[in-house]
Amino acid sequence: MGVIRQSSDTREKGIYKVTVVGSIANALLLVLKFVSGIVGNSAAMIADAVHSLSDFVTDIIVVVFVRISNKPEDKGHDYGHGKYETLATLIIGVILFFVGLGIFWNGATAIYGVLNGELIESPGMIAFVAAIVSIVIKEVLYRYTVAKGKHLDSKSVIANAWHHRSDAFSSIGTAVGIGGAILLGDKWVILDPVAAVIVSFFICKVAVQLAIPCFEELLEKSLPEETEHKIIEILQDFPEVSDPHHLRTRRIGNYCAVEVHIRMEGSTPLTEAHDTASAIEARIKALLGPSTLVSIHLEPRKR
Repeated sequence: MGVIRQSSDTREKGIYKVTVVGSIANALLLVLKFVSGIVGNSAAMIADAVHSLSDFVTDIIVVVFVRISNKPEDKGHDYGHGKYETLATLIIGVILFFVGLGIFWNGATAIYGVLNGELIESPGMIAFVAAIVSIVIKEVLYRYTVAKGKHLDSKSVIANAWHHRSDAFSSIGTAVGIGGAILLGDKWVILDPVAAVIVSFFICKVAVQLAIPCFEELLEKSLPEETEHKIIEILQDFPEVSDPHHLRTRRIGNYCAVEVHIRMEGSTPLTEAHDTASAIEARIKALLGPSTLVSIHLEPRKR
């Protein structure tokens, strides 16, 4: 699988650490962008600050939902709480999508105004410097967070990493617009909203890519067909097993659940049948991870 599986406590602490680092950076950038946007008279930078505010909110969502998702099984949740993390990822994706729409709307409105003779005041250099600082910090945060997310096998952390990068994209658009207005003169102030509109499409695309798998998981979509074929191949490796059927698979947060029926000779001793089922379970867990829930229903071969 290419992922190092870790204990629930270690994983939760790792997620908290990477999220706290991101939230501190987001808080600092939030203040920097609002101050530079107001002082530098840049509507684009203030809009970018609002985007950073959405980053800060998603950091809080990740912390809250990951704590819930790592709770063990209880009376009301026989399969654990893993889908709370999926829900967190979905919320981040939805927030990203609406942030992208908001950036598009603001940019398109500004472009329409300029084309109809409306004047946009040229921003100050402080806003341009703030945009460059934001690009650098958010790209570093993206690379750090996505690496940690893959190491921790956390979809919500990876989703949050993409939110960092979307903020960097937004700041690139802001920097291009502010820089163009400063260097080329007032006639080129329209570069700011044009860049923002282009960036909004990238943000919405990432949001959809994050949200769709979460919708599929929450709607109990099966694991990929290729993965199910590998499970069948594992079952067929056991000569005493025949006719694997009723295979059902799904994801539950960061782990999987597998249910399958198999047939064995009716005269097989219970201990031997149990050992075979345990060996199959171990092979499936080696494929999908040690937290995989495996349920094997044994049936006698048809005569």
